[in-house]
Amino acid sequence: MALPTPTTRPTPLPAAPPPSPSSRPSPPPDTTRPAPWWRRWPTWAPRATAAWGVAYAVAQTVWAATGTVVPIAGDRHTPVGLQLLLAALALLASGVSLATARTRTRRSRRAVGIALAVLIPALGWGVIGLPLYIVVLLSGSGLESATGLANLLVLTPGTALLGMVAVAYRRRLHGCCPRCGRSHPGDGEGPLTHPEASTAPRRARLAAGLLLCGLLPWSVVKTVWLFGGDAIGVSGEAWQHEMEADATGGAWALASVGVDVTVLAALLGVFLTLGLTHRWGQVFPRWTLPLAGRRVPRLLPLIPAWLTGFALALYGTLLTAGSLLMAAGVLSKPEPEGVFTTGSGLAWMVAFGGLAFGGLGWGLLVAARSYAGRTRPRCVDSLEAIKQPRLPGVDH
Repeated sequence: MALPTPTTRPTPLPAAPPPSPSSRPSPPPDTTRPAPWWRRWPTWAPRATAAWGVAYAVAQTVWAATGTVVPIAGDRHTPVGLQLLLAALALLASGVSLATARTRTRRSRRAVGIALAVLIPALGWGVIGLPLYIVVLLSGSGLESATGLANLLVLTPGTALLGMVAVAYRRRLHGCCPRCGRSHPGDGEGPLTHPEASTAPRRARLAAGLLLCGLLPWSVVKTVWLFGGDAIGVSGEAWQHEMEADATGGAWALASVGVDVTVLAALLGVFLTLGLTHRWGQVFPRWTLPLAGRRVPRLLPLIPAWLTGFALALYGTLLTAGSLLMAAGVLSKPEPEGVFTTGSGLAWMVAFGGLAFGGLGWGLLVAARSYAGRTRPRCVDSLEAIKQPRLPGVDH
């Protein structure tokens, strides 16, 4: 008689511990909820630009009719004819902005594109004076012209809006999403996702670093003057005396201890360039205690980089071109003035200033371009289109 074989029951496995809150996957973004209004800028930017154009045209017309003085550069003021021309261009910008959503024929699309390409530099050239006003105000030197500052404060957002309209229009012409610039289904008004923080490519960091080297001759001369030495025909004592005489407010306090406001501004520009090319420019570092670990708002470094970069690049390029023409004998060397005892010393300072301002400006633009590309958000719809499986026999 065969004995029954004993049956062994399997030992139950221990229950897996519940996942910790940190290891739980983040819920997928809600694609049914529209993005906030400021994220839907391709929709409202044309209308906002049109409203700005009318308001700016009215302001320029009133200033021209009342004889209000609006400075343009140094002691020069905007003539009445130029004010009326700016008013006409602002009205044209209003019409072109509204037309970006209604162009149908190829000829009309080309006309709108040409108009935007002309209007942006025609209206935006005055924006390059805004960084100078900011530096003067921060140094406590006082406000030279309230009307000039008001003009820039009105002109700057209008130029930015016109640029936004042009970007959205160009992306639509290429069949891309006007907001994120990528091809995907949907209306481009859903939520956005931001890329991971990253360092700029080596080529961008190298280019920005080489451009910043243009500050070296200018900073060396300033350092020699700071310690009382003589350089390019200027004594440190004379430079210190002139710096204190021309400065007011906080700038005078800094000048009294031998600190030049322009040097501090250049250091801030270098700091901004480094932030644009490194990871800590996208995520607040640990030493920013209240904000450590949070994402840096994308426009926080980009707006000052674009504004300051364009102004310094243009100014530095003009100075460098002038110094080259003087070296070639096309232009005569300047006469000695101020603390400069020789014309050649002043010419050298013009060359050093061109290298410094141009190098810092172009360095900021190179770094800002890399930062803008690395931090550009994308619509969630584009990510879902990428994740869709490819089915055999289906043409994707």
